[in-house]
Amino acid sequence: MPTPTKKDILTRLDITALNEMQDAAYAAICKEKNILLLSPTGSGKTLGYLLPILQGLKTNAAGIQCLILVPSRELALQIEQVWKKMGTGFKVNSFYGGHDIDTEINNLAQPPALLIGTPGRIMDHITRASFTTDSITTLVLDEFDKSLALGFEEEMSFIISKLHRVQKRVLVSATAAVAIPEFTGAQNPVVLDFISENTGSGLSLKMVISDEKDKVNTLLQLLCHIRAESTLIFCNHREAAERAAKHLTQHGIDNAFFHGGLEQMEREQTLIRFRNGSVYFLVATDLAARGLDIPSVKHIVHYHLPGTAEEFIHRNGRTARMNAEGTAYLLLHKDEMLPAYITEGPEVLTLTEAPLPPPPAWTTVYISGGKKDKVNKTDIVGFFLKAGGIAKEDLGMIEVKDHNSFAAVKKNKVKELLRKVQNEKLKGKKYKIAEAR
Repeated sequence: MPTPTKKDILTRLDITALNEMQDAAYAAICKEKNILLLSPTGSGKTLGYLLPILQGLKTNAAGIQCLILVPSRELALQIEQVWKKMGTGFKVNSFYGGHDIDTEINNLAQPPALLIGTPGRIMDHITRASFTTDSITTLVLDEFDKSLALGFEEEMSFIISKLHRVQKRVLVSATAAVAIPEFTGAQNPVVLDFISENTGSGLSLKMVISDEKDKVNTLLQLLCHIRAESTLIFCNHREAAERAAKHLTQHGIDNAFFHGGLEQMEREQTLIRFRNGSVYFLVATDLAARGLDIPSVKHIVHYHLPGTAEEFIHRNGRTARMNAEGTAYLLLHKDEMLPAYITEGPEVLTLTEAPLPPPPAWTTVYISGGKKDKVNKTDIVGFFLKAGGIAKEDLGMIEVKDHNSFAAVKKNKVKELLRKVQNEKLKGKKYKIAEAR
C-alpha cells in the first residue's frame, strides 16, 4: 500500500491547508536531524510532526520505526486517534500505565511502525524485552518538559540510552525557553518558536474577590454569572477538585471532575461529556492543563492559582485558542496576594445575584460496541433514527472508540430512545446501550 500524500491526509482530516506552524514543522522535520518545536496548546502540533514523520516511514520495514514519549495516557490516546484518522496504512499502538500489559505484549507480536507511550510503561517493556529498539530511527518527546516536571527523567534517560540507531529527534513543548536535557541527544536543534507571537491575544483576565477563605460559595456565584458556557475550573489538588464539584452538585449545578486518581474509563467518559456539551463545568487538576483534546472552552476559572507562570499560561491556553476569545477568572480571597508572575492587576469583576445556570440540553449515551466491532458513526445515526425514533437534530456529537461508542442525545429524548432500542440489534448484534455517567 503506497504512503498517502499530504493532500489525501488533509482531505481525510477535513482540513483545507496546514497553518504556518505546521508548514514550518513539516519542512524542518523532513530535512533536519534535531528539532525543537515550540507552539501553544491547540495550535495543531500533533499533526505538525506526524505528517513529516509519516513521509520518513518505510513501507516494507519490520519493527518499530518511530517512538513517541508522552507524559500522560490522554495525550498518548489523542496522538493515536489523530494517526488513525490520517489513514496512513501504518500500524500504531499506545502503551500506558493502567492499560492491560498482556494486551500490549500481544500487540507487539506484529510490531507497530509507530509506538506511543508514557515513559514508565515503555521502560517496563524495554526491561521485559517485549520489543527490540534496533529498528527505531525517529524519537519524539512530546510535552517533554511536562514529563520532566512529573519526575520521568530517569525513565526517559534509560529509554533513550537503549535507542542506538535514532537518526532524528523531535522535541515538542507548549512552553517557551525550556531547557533541553543532555540525555535527549538533541544537540543544537533547529528551533521553531511559535509561542512568543501567539500568546493569547483574545484572552481577557478578570479577578473575583471572595470575602470567605473557603471560596466555594463565590465559585458557585461566579458560575451563575457565567451561565451555560463551557468552563474549566482548576484546583491544585485532587481533594479540592472533588470537594468543589460536590458543593456545586449539592447546590444544583451540573458538573464533573477530572484528575489523575480516576480510572482511565472514568477520565475518558468525563472528557467526552465535556466535549459534547453534556456538562458545561469541569473541575480539574493541572492534568487538564495540556495534552488533552478539549476544544472550544470559553472560560477558565483559577479556583487556586498555580505555583508557576508556566502552569498559569498552560491553563489559560485552554481558552482563546486559534484566534478565538476567552476569559480567565482569578478567584482570590480578599487578603490573598497576586503571585509575582501576574504583573498587572486584572479588572475586578463584581458579582451580582443571578439564577442557577440552566442544565445542559444534551445527555451522553453509551454503546458497548466500537470500531473493533465494525460499528461506525453512520451505523449509530441510522440505528438511533430508525429504531430509536428520534430526529437527526436530536443527535449531537458521536465518538466511536475501539470497543465502545458515545453519542450526545437531546436530554428530553433519551428516556424514550433507551426504551425503544432496549431489545433492538445494531448491525445484527445486541449491545448494551445506557446513559453514560
